[in-house]
Amino acid sequence: MGLDVITAALPAYAEDIALNLGSTIGASTLTPAQTWGTALACAVAARNPLVVREIAAEALGHLGPDGVEAAKAAAAIMAMNNVYYRAKHLIGDERYTSMPARLRMRVVARPGVDKGDFKLWCLAVSAIAGCGVCLELHEQTLRGRGFTTEQVHEALRIAAVVHAAAVTLDAEAALG
Repeated sequence: MGLDVITAALPAYAEDIALNLGSTIGASTLTPAQTWGTALACAVAARNPLVVREIAAEALGHLGPDGVEAAKAAAAIMAMNNVYYRAKHLIGDERYTSMPARLRMRVVARPGVDKGDFKLWCLAVSAIAGCGVCLELHEQTLRGRGFTTEQVHEALRIAAVVHAAAVTLDAEAALG
């Protein structure tokens, strides 16, 4: 179950990804809630059904039902925010900067878990989406909450490996 199923599903050419799943998620220096919330939010963002299903099943034991819902909420809210804020930034016209988003983001204020953990999960999802604006904002917020650069780095490592596993399994399914 969980990481073992994902690892077994990866093809031989993705051996490094399989090894990195164990060394990032399986041996993370983050708390279990931070680790598994990051992994689950990133799995949802990466969209591969096997990766989402297996990480969600294993994450439940580390996060509980409320934590699972919060990790999914982090992925959902960042799916919206990453598109919106990345697009405003990429357009490069200062007129858009002053325009309010007028998008509901209540879950950010009341995520149902530690706000720092939730922001860490949002940062990791933003790395997958490539939203520089969101990455900068969440990193600054986390550092202001006492998170270390090592903790932020650890979340980025988890995001990279979960995303790579999802991309690889999607490619294999397409080539199938």
